[in-house]
Amino acid sequence: MASDNDALALESIGNYDLVSKIAEGGMGAVYRARSRATGDLVAIKIVPAQTAKNKVLLKRFEREFSAAHNIDHVNVVKAIEFCGNVATPFLVMELVDGDSVGERIDKVGKFDEEEAKRIIIQVCQGLHRAHKHNLIHRDIKPDNILLAPDGTAKITDLGLVKGLGEEEMNLTRTGRGLGTPHFMAPEQFRDAKNADVRCDVYSVGATMYMMVTGVMPFDGSGPLDCWMKKARNEFAPPRELVPGLTERTSSAIMRAMSASPEKRPPTCRDFVEDLLGRSTRPAEAPTTPVSSEIWYLAYKDEIGQSHTVKGATEGIRKALQDRLLGDARNIVAAKSKQGPFLALETFEEFRDLMGLAQPPRTPERDANPTPTPTTPSTRNNVPLPYPAAASAPTAEYIPADYSGPDLPHIQLDVKKNIPVEWFLWIMICVLACVSGAALYLRFK
Repeated sequence: MASDNDALALESIGNYDLVSKIAEGGMGAVYRARSRATGDLVAIKIVPAQTAKNKVLLKRFEREFSAAHNIDHVNVVKAIEFCGNVATPFLVMELVDGDSVGERIDKVGKFDEEEAKRIIIQVCQGLHRAHKHNLIHRDIKPDNILLAPDGTAKITDLGLVKGLGEEEMNLTRTGRGLGTPHFMAPEQFRDAKNADVRCDVYSVGATMYMMVTGVMPFDGSGPLDCWMKKARNEFAPPRELVPGLTERTSSAIMRAMSASPEKRPPTCRDFVEDLLGRSTRPAEAPTTPVSSEIWYLAYKDEIGQSHTVKGATEGIRKALQDRLLGDARNIVAAKSKQGPFLALETFEEFRDLMGLAQPPRTPERDANPTPTPTTPSTRNNVPLPYPAAASAPTAEYIPADYSGPDLPHIQLDVKKNIPVEWFLWIMICVLACVSGAALYLRFK
């Protein structure tokens, strides 16, 4: 059970019965297997005995499990179990019972443009989650994208995944490129250790290039020649190979495959937005434009006292939000002292806050509603600022002799008119004093 020769003769491993081989490569064979505990079908990657002796390669299998297990996304093949402390280490993964994108191209040729976009968007969603976990895949290619029967695309083979900002534990040496040459970013050839999100973006673009054209990018080139062509952007635009391809898709692929990382979309989300021609960000709630206009407000407080205030739009909106003006239904407003004063909800600057401004209903409030005058009149011989009408506003101007207590309401510009009678008496007294002083000085 520990040799490469009898690996194919294995009937079981761990708590799993092997059913059939799915694939085989230099890093191990993948089998369809059934769990004895649950009866579920799974995929098991078995590490060859010779590879198991290489601690660096074995560490990559462990990292593949850790990355896939932590990402936990519908578009990433789920890792179930890793057993590395046995003679034949193995990795248990979610079974995706379908072809890879590469196998699909080999069988039926290129993808329809819309189907390719649907699949690549799912790949970008899975990669976006990985990038949020500070993980870079470094080997995105058609063979590493599996297609489930329901059309779900799943990223697999995270053996070369790299943690951003972490030590590589000698898994990658500076100056060594890891990944598949035809789909790798040019800078990854030189130094895979410092690969970043834009390297995965390049690989996604190269993968979609092959999906919509059926042609591998830089096909027929060896690794060195491939790198030189990548560095010079020497490849045919997708639309040259498929004239029916939309300009938007062709341009998005070309931008993602730019030799310069700075010219690529900075994230997978940005690449998707290039493909779709629109933002995928959540729409922000519309906001009401706020101006600095001055308003005059008249209202009653909780104890029935009348107030008038003056303030800018921003201040009044803040007062409404903080419920400083009582019941907003009893407020009238105008843009000048002369009016006309209308109900606050008449003005679009405040209409969206009317619901916030109204205090919560209580049994006491329902039993004693704020009186609503139907016929405006005068108070203390001071006329109200709106004409008599059945639809008059429900608040009154502050009375001329108001001297009420300070209340928790905005008092931005309280108007207190001095009665004319008082002014006349003061003038008479001043004139009398002046006249008396003048007569005294003259006849002294």
